[in-house]
Parts: sequence; structure tokens; C-alpha cells
Amino acid sequence: MIVQVQDLPDFKQKALQWASTFNAACYLDSNGFSDPYSKFDTLIAAGAQSQLIANAGTAFEQLEQFRKDNPGWMTGFLGYDLKNEVEQLTSENVDGLQFPDLYFFVPQHLILIKGTDIEIISDKPEEVLKEITAQSPLQPKHQSAITLQPRFSREEYIDTVNQIKAHISRGDIYVTNFCQEFFTEDADIDPLSFFMQLNEVSPNPFSTFFKWDGNYILGASPERFLAKRDSKLISQPIKGTAKRLDDITADERAKQALRNHPKELQENVMVVDLVRNDLTRSAKPGTVKTEELFGIHSFKQVHQMISTVVCEVQDGLSNVQAIKNTFPMGSMTGAPKVSCMQLMEHYERSKRGVYSGAIGYFSPDDDFDFNVVIRSLLYNSANKYLSFHAGGAITYHAIAENEYEECLLKAKAVMEVLGGK
Repeated sequence: MIVQVQDLPDFKQKALQWASTFNAACYLDSNGFSDPYSKFDTLIAAGAQSQLIANAGTAFEQLEQFRKDNPGWMTGFLGYDLKNEVEQLTSENVDGLQFPDLYFFVPQHLILIKGTDIEIISDKPEEVLKEITAQSPLQPKHQSAITLQPRFSREEYIDTVNQIKAHISRGDIYVTNFCQEFFTEDADIDPLSFFMQLNEVSPNPFSTFFKWDGNYILGASPERFLAKRDSKLISQPIKGTAKRLDDITADERAKQALRNHPKELQENVMVVDLVRNDLTRSAKPGTVKTEELFGIHSFKQVHQMISTVVCEVQDGLSNVQAIKNTFPMGSMTGAPKVSCMQLMEHYERSKRGVYSGAIGYFSPDDDFDFNVVIRSLLYNSANKYLSFHAGGAITYHAIAENEYEECLLKAKAVMEVLGGK
């Protein structure tokens, strides 16, 4: 059933409100950003017809079977610690969230918005539309300011970055992504209100509201991990960040400075090489190519340097295998990939979990699209644990103090909505 409405923003808000009442819900919003690989503007999945919960060990194998059994629409997430299944690795750090490593569900109801067309895929589309339009306007709830605690003090962070740089000087690794967690153990938030505010403060092309059984992922991600369109795989790693400025001339200067910054260019090209290497495991020989190198893309809070790497997928390779071959995203690991993941497990003080993982969908036409879970707040409402990670690329030329400031810049939108420090 395809319908059109007069007030699309109002419909989207009401549809999200409606979806959030289900035990499982996934809202993916491109916020008006479009690229050659966008399939729709917004996807809203509500209610689990069937679901898969798995932890590292045989998770990809279970997902492969689950996908075979459910070839239609499917949404879900892959946690970073599936690295322990892909490689001989472990995760021993603190985990306050207790999320599974993998969760997917087949939705009872699916809504796709493209332009002014709203497609409702459901056994009872008229009823779905009626329930959505009957939603009362969301009343903003008063929320006390929430302050997140860091796992590292500024001094500890700077000292750790310098220890990591010593590994780079020795040639153990070339570039890595070092992450820190900001958290609180007694948070009482309204996830829906928070997400709506976050999406207003920091609209991004891979924004996500994801819920299952009282657990939430509230994201403002600008980054695509991996997509498949027909026989083409697309990965778009981000490396390079600059703050947006109110003054137009100064903002343009910041943008150009990012485009020409040796350290940012070095980070980006190293990750592009890593992603190219990852894609060769799924590609037809000779088809891996860089479609765009060092592209500068502007968002409300930051400018980002984004490259696009593509290939033609091998005949007969399953979508799940193509994802496994490149997981986790190179921009969140570093090079060499396995050495970086081992070292970061040693230096970081919290389990990344869904952060650095991916959220997305599989569609009935055998395509898929997954983001990178960054700029995201993770919330376990049962134990009231609230978590936000921020990371940055560490290279030989990295200045530890600047990396710390970049983490705070990436956390800015989330901190602003929480109202704390």
C-alpha cells in the first residue's frame, strides 16, 4: 500500500512514536542527505515476527541460516566483538551494557519513505496507517541533566596515546582507532525524546533509533560500513574531522584545512588501503577501485573526509559472508587490522559492544546497507546503564592533546542533548 501525506515530518515523528511502542523497532533516517546508493529516505520496522540473538562463536553461521529462512526484509545489528569470531581475539574489558553481539528481527510491519511516497508493507496496512495518524503529539518530558563519567582522565588519555605511538614508532602498527567510553550507571532517560533531540541537533545520513526489549541504540552516524547494490559492494570509510564554525569564511577555511591536512590525509589513505584489502576477499579479481578519495562532506556539527571504495562481488558469495569478510569496519580498527584490535583491547578500558559495529537491513532484492555505529548513545533501561564511546585515529604524527579534543568534539551533540558535562 502506497500513500502520500501532507505533512511528512509530522508523519515520520508519529510513525517513530508508534514503532517505539513495540518490543523491537528500527528507524533509519537519511535526514535529507542523498547519495548514489540510497534506496529510500527513511525505513521504519516495527514488531518482531521472528528474531535472532547470538554471541560471538557461531553468530555469522546462525545469521546465514536465519537469512536463508527469512529472505524478505530484515533489520538488526552486528556488535564489534564479533571480531572474536572472525579472528583469534578476545574481549575482557568492562561491559556495563550486556548487549548481545548480534541481533536481527524480521518486522511485522515495515514503512519505506522515498520522496513523498510512503509504502506500508504489512498484513494490515490500513490499520497501521490509522494507528500512526492517531498518535498524539509527543510531549517533551523534563529530564534532569546527565553527566557522563570518562573511563580516562585527560592525562591518562594523553599518556595512553603516547604509549600507542611508541608501538607505531616500533613498527608494530601504522594507524589505529583508540576509543574511550563515557558512561553513567544510574540514568533514567526517555529514549524517544532523546533521539528526536539528537536528530535535530545533529542530523546525519545514517541516523538510527533501534530498540529491542528495553535496550536502545540512539545514533547520529555519518558513516556507511558496507552496502550491496545489485552485484556491487560499496564501503565509505571516514577518517578526518574538522569542527563546523558559525562564520562562513572561517568555516570554509576549516574545510580547506581539513582537505590539505597531512595527518588527516595519511589517516584516510591508510584506511582506504585497508578497506581495499578487505574487499578483495569478496571481490571479483581486479574489480576493487577507489571511486572517491578524500571527499569532504559537511554535516551540522563537523566536516568529514570520506572516501568511497567499491568492487564487483564474487559469484555465489552470500551477503552474510561478504559482511564477515570486511568486519569490523577498517576505520574503527586500523592497520594491520588484527594487531590493532589486539592492542586496543589492551589499552582501552571498556568493551566496545555495539559501538564500532553496524546497524542496517537486508532487503528482498538481495541488497543490504549497514552503517558504522559511531556518535551513538547506548542504553540498557533495565539496569539504567548509559554509554557513549568516542574514538580517534592515532598515527605517528598524532598529537595526543589534539586527539583528546577531537573525542570531545565528536561527543558534543550527545552531551548537548543530555545537558550535562
